[in-house]
Amino acid sequence: MHDNVWFETQGIPAVAIASSEFGEAAESQRSALGMNGAHYVLVPHPIQDATDDEMRIKAAQALEQVIAALTQN
Repeated sequence: MHDNVWFETQGIPAVAIASSEFGEAAESQRSALGMNGAHYVLVPHPIQDATDDEMRIKAAQALEQVIAALTQN
């Protein structure tokens, strides 16, 4: 979230992507950083041991949410 907030404060749309396991952490971080509007998208957990094909599926499933987060005003 730190990089996400930095980009947003520079006027560059950004979205963080994390495993669903880290949703609460993402909320806490953006609140602590004073950027409750910072965008993030969660993909199904786990990702650490996912195969390349499984990661492609997760990415494809998240794509519309990422685009929406990047294009919101």
